[in-house]
Amino acid sequence: MAAAKIMLETPERVTIRTALHIGASSVSMMIAEQSQDGRLQMIDFLERPAPVACDIFSLTAVSLSTTERVVSIIHGYQKHLTEFGLDSHSISRAMASNILSEATNHEAFINRIHIACGLKIDTIDDGEMTRLIYLKTRRRLKDLPAMRKDNTLVLHVGPGNTRALLFQEGLITRYTSYRMGTYRTREAVDASHAEGPSLLRVIREHAYGNLAQIRYDYSDVKIDGLVAIGYEIQAVSQTITRNKQSCTLKVLRQFTSDASQLSDVELIKNYHLDYQTAEGLLPALEINLAAAETLKLSEIYIPHTEYEQGLLHDALVSRELGDRFAEEVVRAAKILAERYESDPRHGEHVADLCQHFFDALKDIHQLDFHDGLLLRVAAILHEVGTYISPRAHHKHSEYVILNSEIFGLDRLDVTMVALVSRYHRHSGPKLDHPAYASLSIDNRIRVSKLAALLRVADALERTHVQRVSKIEIRKDGSRLLIRLPGLRDAAVERLAMASKADLFEQVFGLRVVIEEDS
Repeated sequence: MAAAKIMLETPERVTIRTALHIGASSVSMMIAEQSQDGRLQMIDFLERPAPVACDIFSLTAVSLSTTERVVSIIHGYQKHLTEFGLDSHSISRAMASNILSEATNHEAFINRIHIACGLKIDTIDDGEMTRLIYLKTRRRLKDLPAMRKDNTLVLHVGPGNTRALLFQEGLITRYTSYRMGTYRTREAVDASHAEGPSLLRVIREHAYGNLAQIRYDYSDVKIDGLVAIGYEIQAVSQTITRNKQSCTLKVLRQFTSDASQLSDVELIKNYHLDYQTAEGLLPALEINLAAAETLKLSEIYIPHTEYEQGLLHDALVSRELGDRFAEEVVRAAKILAERYESDPRHGEHVADLCQHFFDALKDIHQLDFHDGLLLRVAAILHEVGTYISPRAHHKHSEYVILNSEIFGLDRLDVTMVALVSRYHRHSGPKLDHPAYASLSIDNRIRVSKLAALLRVADALERTHVQRVSKIEIRKDGSRLLIRLPGLRDAAVERLAMASKADLFEQVFGLRVVIEEDS
């Protein structure tokens, strides 16, 4: 009841926000106060174990008993919310680990929770996971000044996948993902019945292919430091580092060896873990150790913060990330464009023109900030297909983008970018294009709007020499009038517009006309 009193006396300028997470090995909930400047202050945190990932990797589905356990835990949390004077169904964010998507019954699991608890659970996708890792890493910049000037690799060993983010001078320059995680590895090696040092050897042998890929992916960079984040390794971080920021690989190697000789029960007792965390501890330790050795490092940084509390905190702010995060996404797009030798001046100029149209026509397209970011990325990447062949390069661009990873974008985002890039020339969207047809009708409309804007912007950069530097736009009845101050002869742009503005007219009902500059 004391907690309820605190909540009732909270000043009106403070907003109460809650986050619930169905994780790989637990269900957790945070209640926090958010001030007007956006800062969050945790006022309560709850966590109870549930073997979700263990079920998925051993049974390929979440068992009925685990499903009902999760329902029971959430009911308990909802009761707790009512004791705080809050609506039990007004949880700001309710989400599930992205590993849930690998369960054959993931939809039935989500539906059961929706019916039993009245909550709509969103599964964290790759794009959201990278945003959460990004936020965790940004906090590390304060703790590790070297990250602002050195080449630092941030390694997140999750339940099913491992993600790596390369920071150079404090900026993200590379993002890679590997099918190598704690529970995926544990399930794969359990059949060996190995114990102690033999188990560690089996874990490393199983991870060998992914470790070799990490070595190859970062062979062109001298890695100065490694930051390890993840539920299991952060659960024992203070023991490993002895309350320091880092430990030597010799210390980590000895700790891992000692832990391998303990039973799960002994791990639980010695390190105050729950059973699910104990199951995933050895793979987490050995994968991080092997990665550090692969990169020829002598020490490793392990944050002391509580992983789950940090994740819930970041989940409440990740969707509010603005310009700084967008800059990281755009930088990732530029790096991808450079890899495929796309003309950076052309791509970035088209992106600037797209931004101008996007801002000037907000009342017409009614798209949001994230859509604008996707448009900018598509503009930067729209000609990467020329790396394969100039002929039909719009189709090659779609293929390249669909088969690439772009930091901060989930698979839907990447698909949208690929399609918008494809439709920068020749035919517009058609339902016999598989990737386009697979989208919902709302997302097909978004693709059409963004592609229409890209085509108009690209028409103004037909010469690839950045002739157009200023644009004036005004709507006149059924026409969109474009004036290009300083450009005396717009014959080339007018010709290009005649072949590219068709989609704009189809989507927005406006005929694009380039006026003479007097």
